[in-house]
Amino acid sequence: MKNDLDDLFDKEQAPKMKIERRDGEPTAAFKGASYAALLIGISAYLIGLFNAGMELNEKGYYFAVLIIGLYSSVSLQKAVRDKDEGIPVTNIYYGISWFTIIIAIALMAIGLYNAGSIVLSEKGFYAMAFVLSIFAAITVQKNVRDTQKAREAD
Repeated sequence: MKNDLDDLFDKEQAPKMKIERRDGEPTAAFKGASYAALLIGISAYLIGLFNAGMELNEKGYYFAVLIIGLYSSVSLQKAVRDKDEGIPVTNIYYGISWFTIIIAIALMAIGLYNAGSIVLSEKGFYAMAFVLSIFAAITVQKNVRDTQKAREAD
């Protein structure tokens, strides 16, 4: 009986195959969660737009605001990180990155505030899907960059 128990414990302590992760590289779980958040945020936003009872030009407005927000958030994350790491970033690019993310957020807020055809709960849905998408885009960009930097270090 004791040998059976010893064998059981030895098997549990046996090393498992582990995927090698480089120093500074995000974990697979964090990368997966980031991509999932991005996919969920964008999908929820777009499905909400598709099912919305608003005019096509309103849908186009909210779609354009999402695209501008996603692009500007990734651009700003890159510019901020480049500056932090000592990579040259022109002040005009840095300023435009900040300006476009502020404009995207302002356009979303103004659009939702003035949208008379959307109920308050739907406004909250669009705002949260927008924020989730923006945050996830920044996180995915950071993960891509961290992974690339970790692989180049080897």
